[in-house]
Amino acid sequence: MNAQTRPSPTVFDVQRVRADFPLLSRTVHDKPLIYFDNANTSQKPLSVIEAVDQHYRLRNANVSRSVHLVGEEATAAYEGARDKLARFINATSRNEVILNSGTTQAMNMIAYSYALPRLKEGDSILTTVMEHHANIVPWQLVAGRTGATVKAAPIDERGELILEKYFEMLTPDVKLACVTHVSNVLGTVNPVREIARECRRRGIPLVVDGSQAVPHRPVDVQALGCDFYAFTGHKMLSPTGTGGLWARKELLEEMPPFFGGGEMIREVSFSGTTFAAPPHKFEAGTPNIAGFAGVGAAVDYYDSLGFDAIHAWEQQLLAYLTERLRDIPGLRLFGEAKEKEPVVSFLIEGAQATDLATLLDLQGVAVRSGHHCAHPLMQFYKVPATLRASLAFYNTREEVDAFITALLKVRKLLM
Repeated sequence: MNAQTRPSPTVFDVQRVRADFPLLSRTVHDKPLIYFDNANTSQKPLSVIEAVDQHYRLRNANVSRSVHLVGEEATAAYEGARDKLARFINATSRNEVILNSGTTQAMNMIAYSYALPRLKEGDSILTTVMEHHANIVPWQLVAGRTGATVKAAPIDERGELILEKYFEMLTPDVKLACVTHVSNVLGTVNPVREIARECRRRGIPLVVDGSQAVPHRPVDVQALGCDFYAFTGHKMLSPTGTGGLWARKELLEEMPPFFGGGEMIREVSFSGTTFAAPPHKFEAGTPNIAGFAGVGAAVDYYDSLGFDAIHAWEQQLLAYLTERLRDIPGLRLFGEAKEKEPVVSFLIEGAQATDLATLLDLQGVAVRSGHHCAHPLMQFYKVPATLRASLAFYNTREEVDAFITALLKVRKLLM
């Protein structure tokens, strides 16, 4: 079953779904928890928690090293997660999916294994103003070692990438292009297929940060046409310290290893070492085996709901939240793109984002305040920080109403 053919129920029963997430039933400061910090990390369903627990209870052994039954079971669970992720993003082959700790590790791997050996003085890497630091800093690090430069395509006030400018900046000096699929601050959905098409015309590989896309929409890397696609497990119902990188087979075969050690070799001697084939060439050392047992369970959970239902419900919530926020005097929204995922950033005139978040926490509401690892974006909007409410399919309209009530109360206290 690939990303485009997952089943979806005719009615999305959010209360039944919420029962699968233990943390959603807790209280904070004697108030029911309203968890609107999903772009930061998602909550985990019971099936994911149990998968991790069962690994340690029943099959705690290392992978790919033991011939005993427990070790074989651990390996099957770990490699099974790779199979599920390959189907989840519609990879051509399971061998194109590298298991790692998440997008940050993936971007650094691309930077040092792909970009560093190829860059020279006068070359450029193109990214955008709306990127997370994970899609900026690794490129700066390798550029600093090679004499290359990093340049950023602009966005407009609505938080949409100015495509014609991005395409104009795909000049011959650009050796790698980068873009986020969905902005972690604005919720903006970028037209990756169109960008990938223009990059292919110029022979420029495209790197996509999919961290905020994979939890909300079906992803088909073959249809997108990019060359690298990175994602993070803990934002998609999975344990922390998990994630993946998809890359075209021919690129992985050309790239040298990023880490060296056990499990990524064929043979080691002091006269030289030969490396394993991808993906294991890029997976040195003992991985987060239990975490990836959880990743497999998370993919199963998404499959059980279906992204048609997930996306429809989240879009309803996004529209409702945005409508309610517009009625609050003095509130400024950041990011009003035509196509968005359920992430809303805003400020209220006269109030600091951190103060708002702190007081909202006392009302039982968990939101994020700060620069969201996106300093250039904050600089574009000329603000030091924003308040961000990010939704997931297990949130409800009633929670939106309670959030708005709490926000109005907090606003009154700060005015």
